[in-house]
Amino acid sequence: MNDDVAAASARLARMIEQATRIVAFTGAGISTESGIPDFRSPGGIWSRMQPIDFRDFVRSEEMRREAWRRKLVIDRDFQQAAPNRGHRALAALHARGVLTDIITQNIDGLHQASGVPAEQVIELHGNGTYAACLDCGLRHELGPIVQAFERDETLPLCAACGGIVKSATISFGQAMPQAAMARAREATLGCDLFIVLGSSLVVYPASGLPALAKRRGAKLAIVNREETDQDDSADFVARHGIGEVLGEAVGVA
Repeated sequence: MNDDVAAASARLARMIEQATRIVAFTGAGISTESGIPDFRSPGGIWSRMQPIDFRDFVRSEEMRREAWRRKLVIDRDFQQAAPNRGHRALAALHARGVLTDIITQNIDGLHQASGVPAEQVIELHGNGTYAACLDCGLRHELGPIVQAFERDETLPLCAACGGIVKSATISFGQAMPQAAMARAREATLGCDLFIVLGSSLVVYPASGLPALAKRRGAKLAIVNREETDQDDSADFVARHGIGEVLGEAVGVA
């Protein structure tokens, strides 16, 4: 650990010690440290293939098949990934009772796998570890879906209502989950320290949450390897790895 990282970790540790209600906002940067590719960055998945629009998914069987083909490829990275030091540090903060919620743009379920209760993880872009019916909302586990699709590309239909079953993620053209956004806003309004971890803060409306926290008097900390448009308004900025800065600040190996 170099001196810059040590100084950043010490400063973040002091901010955490002074806080009573912390909210973490996580983006792709925390998951890349577990080996999951960043969808948006140069060389990421979306630079190699055009995202499938939600409306095309709904109206075209072939587009649904293509979406499931891609999911099987993407899931190879998910299946090999495990929570990293950054995830474990957040789980430790939650166990101490100071981290009230994690708002995440990620779909990999690694926060839950690290030990944070699912009800404290607010998933703005859904979850890719299971599927759901677009009509009745019934949850469907991926195992049987994948087995049938790998056999003959059978498209999944809901066992309860016969509706289209889709990975439980939010696609391009699909409405953001209003309940999750409302929960994220409520959590943001109630915190006294808002920590951004690995997000470029360019995806609206989620990118407005750090500024909302600041307006309500919370401290804002940003740990991200690249600059963000909100660095100038933050009380703390570190452009280092999330695991090393947050892990050291919390005392998690």
